[in-house]
Amino acid sequence: MQRSVARTVWLLLILIGLAACGSPATPTFPPPTSTATPVASPTVGGQPSPTSAPPAIPSVPSDASTGRITYVVVSEESEARYRVREQLVGVDLPNDAVGTTRAITGVLVIEGGRVVPEASRFQVDLRTLTSDQARRDNFIRRNTLQADRYPYAVFIPREIQGLPSPLPTSGEHAFRLIGDLTIREATRPVTWEVTARVEGNRVIAQARTQFTFADFNLEQPRVPVVLSVDETIRLEIDVVLQRQ
Repeated sequence: MQRSVARTVWLLLILIGLAACGSPATPTFPPPTSTATPVASPTVGGQPSPTSAPPAIPSVPSDASTGRITYVVVSEESEARYRVREQLVGVDLPNDAVGTTRAITGVLVIEGGRVVPEASRFQVDLRTLTSDQARRDNFIRRNTLQADRYPYAVFIPREIQGLPSPLPTSGEHAFRLIGDLTIREATRPVTWEVTARVEGNRVIAQARTQFTFADFNLEQPRVPVVLSVDETIRLEIDVVLQRQ
């Protein structure tokens, strides 16, 4: 009996050893590591786009910190006019045709004694010009100015000549305001002769300039009551500006 038990145990040990030899050992793997390939940043216009957040947009400095001074047109106290010398039927002497409007708006920004063109702009609504002759007004609106299609005359100031720096806070002053005037599709440089009275935060100014109909490709008025029209157009603006 003991010999039979020993033989059985021995056979079991031999079978276990053979099984171990026939089965491959289970491999042991190292801890996983990242094998991802870095992805290139997208490109814009051939240049890599930044992956970080864009810089914060700086806040607009106050007038006090930048030295900027802003003036806004007081429309209800301002007026724009054109003057053209004409000869009327039945009138012995030449006459000035005068068209007026109060539909003038605008802002003038000055920094360090210089105009800031990108922040400055004046415009007049040409549809509102009226004179003492309705037929003249209709012709000018429809033909000369084509106001339904081009309702505004726009002036962008670019330079001031003859104004003291720092800006005065009182007194009367004469200077030139130079910039670009746009009427219909034509833009031309013009120079305004300005006289101004400064009263604290208000400026009361009169500005004058002139040009010809041909300068802006404009058609001269031709209506039955008008015999002839001078080639020169004179523009006048009486304007009140309020400092902001």
